[in-house]
Amino acid sequence: MTRRPAPPLPPPKARRHLRETAALTQTQLASRVGVTPGTVRAWESGRTTPRGRKREAYAKLLKTLADEETARRTTRPPHAHPAPNSGSESDPVRKPLPPEPGPAPESAPESTLEPAPEPEPGPEPVPEARPAPVALTPAQAFDALYEFGAPALVRQTYLLTGRREQAREAVERAFQTAWEHWPEVARDRDPVGWVRATAYEYALSPWQRLRPRHRHPEPPPADPGDRTLLNTLLRLPPRHRRTLVLYDGVGLDLPETAAETEASTPTAANRLLRAREAVAGRLPALADPQVLHRRLAELASNERLGSARPHAVRGDGERRARFWTRAAIAFTAALIGTTALTVRTAPTHYEPPVSPGQAVRGVPPRVAQGSLSDEELELRHKLRDQLQHGPERLSPRLE
Repeated sequence: MTRRPAPPLPPPKARRHLRETAALTQTQLASRVGVTPGTVRAWESGRTTPRGRKREAYAKLLKTLADEETARRTTRPPHAHPAPNSGSESDPVRKPLPPEPGPAPESAPESTLEPAPEPEPGPEPVPEARPAPVALTPAQAFDALYEFGAPALVRQTYLLTGRREQAREAVERAFQTAWEHWPEVARDRDPVGWVRATAYEYALSPWQRLRPRHRHPEPPPADPGDRTLLNTLLRLPPRHRRTLVLYDGVGLDLPETAAETEASTPTAANRLLRAREAVAGRLPALADPQVLHRRLAELASNERLGSARPHAVRGDGERRARFWTRAAIAFTAALIGTTALTVRTAPTHYEPPVSPGQAVRGVPPRVAQGSLSDEELELRHKLRDQLQHGPERLSPRLE
């Protein structure tokens, strides 16, 4: 049995052009295909490609929009052209006859019989030129990305951590990292997805448990239903919780969720099913994915989660980058100085170590020097005064 080939699709830019030409929003097109608006956004950006029945429905809808656009271009308003035999009364369009000129008065001067001069044609209207798009500076592009994605990312991160301050800090750190790697983020097909992955990694890091802030719990939501749902989410394993938030909260497809969580598609599907079962076990009313999606959005929207201004985030990131750069330079300089001092003071030849002394049997240990006793002083004088055995010592004398 051979598989039917997949229907062809236009490029991502052409898909978006067809939708905008038909005056359809992403939400409207998503409802006609039977997917979420995030899925349509991913199809039009080129991050994912539809498959199966969704691809067939999407291709059929795009083909319909393309045919409608072609029909609008080819259709023109009908112009009236006189037929060769226009004297018949049955012609739908007849050219009106010019009025017959009356007799000219005899007293009229000759100048009045001359045809009136035709008005000079005025200048043709020049089409209004559209202003050229102004290129944004990196700082302006970053500020626009931050103002567009930061509020939603803070709410999503709050669903992962259950802590307002930690969610805000994770998003700000993620945007600071994006500012440090701005050329890479600016060329990415989904800059918000790049920042979202970084924020989730920082928020779910195991090192967050070692911070003093983690020891003091924050006040829970005021609504009992929101409090129960948040506690249920926090009881899930971090990977299952992240998969549930991405798929049912953000609205990503399963392949996109698997790619962002660095897992295979079957693994992401298994995590999603287990997370839904755990949530439905404690809250049976949320067994429906649509209801779960709405409740997650309500839980994130009910909390007052603020974010700093974009210029403040950029300034903090630049100061942190300067601090760590100076710290790395200072550490490198200290390492170089220590290495140079070691090379300067190190010996240039080998000196064997002196072996420690060992006591010899039969020899009394050496006694420390001290004052001589009377007997020792008498013996020393005696030895100095008396001659030793042997020839006397010769000493030169004057004659």
